[in-house]
Amino acid sequence: MGTGEWYTASRGLVQLDMIRPGTLVLAAVLAAAPMQELPPVPPGPPIAPVAPLPMPFNEWLDGVRAEAAQRGIRPEVLERALSDVEPVEQVIERDRTQPEFTLDLESYLKRRLTKQTLRTAQQMYTKHRALLGRIGDQYGVSPRILVSVWGIESNFGRFAGVRPTISTLATLAYDPRRSAFFRGELFSALEILNRGDVELDRFKGSWAGALGQPQFMPSSYLKYAQDFDGDGRRDIWSSQPDVFASVAYYLQQHGWTRGQAWGREIRIPAKLRAEAAAIPRREVGCRAERLMSDPRPLTAWRKLGFRAFNGGALPSSALEASLVQAGNRSFLLYPNYTAILDYNCAHTYALSVALLADRVQ
Repeated sequence: MGTGEWYTASRGLVQLDMIRPGTLVLAAVLAAAPMQELPPVPPGPPIAPVAPLPMPFNEWLDGVRAEAAQRGIRPEVLERALSDVEPVEQVIERDRTQPEFTLDLESYLKRRLTKQTLRTAQQMYTKHRALLGRIGDQYGVSPRILVSVWGIESNFGRFAGVRPTISTLATLAYDPRRSAFFRGELFSALEILNRGDVELDRFKGSWAGALGQPQFMPSSYLKYAQDFDGDGRRDIWSSQPDVFASVAYYLQQHGWTRGQAWGREIRIPAKLRAEAAAIPRREVGCRAERLMSDPRPLTAWRKLGFRAFNGGALPSSALEASLVQAGNRSFLLYPNYTAILDYNCAHTYALSVALLADRVQ
């Protein structure tokens, strides 16, 4: 058998000079043997398309710079703000593990509403009572709620954020998970610098880009931050009047009604729990709102047999309330509660604010 000869078998062509001595007979036997039909292979799951690779960060940042210039951000502001900006890996890690969405209500409350937090809330309310009273009167928002939001957001002003805001927002805008939202916040942050509201070296916030003691996103700062102390600057980093007034104005503009409570904890009798679980939930709204029932008058909840947490009857009132069940606890939530959800759409957060406010005397 010379070089280049081929042996034909049922499995195809085999070039003989590629076969080791002694294997030709075996090949012939295999070729002559009847083929056993293999069982069909069950179809596997469809193969997901491969996501396109992201644009290199520097190229992406050049696009941000060009769009910001079109939006009217001054060249010197862009140069200072965007030079040496690099993505921050720790920011992405934090974005994937937000405690409001990874802890159940009881675990979150134990972490947030410690004895020290309750004690500090009372102390801060007493210390700032006069200022809180003036702001509460002007904006129609409960001073206790203002102290509670302040406490939950920044540990009563002790934490206003230490991460450079521009790098943080650039990282989250580059990440594909919520890029459109954070790209908009990045442009709002550049606008804050463009207006001269804060110096770049003081422009720091949380891992999510939230600013100052109220932890406003930059777009919220532009819309809701207040200059209550009258010094010509909306300083939510160090001015207590501006901090409290900004929180109050935010809640007012999101529907807070003067003199109305946020809701109440209730008890659902055991015989009604299955019926309560079957009550339809909302189909629209943020994630937390879709866990709430459509609103009904308190009178209707009373007729169902729901009870106040202390065991008494619910009031006969036309005020509408929505039911939410969080773990082993149940709450009827009034319209003011939605204003707290607009601050942070998580029941763990909003209930922490509401329950802390109730503990302030």
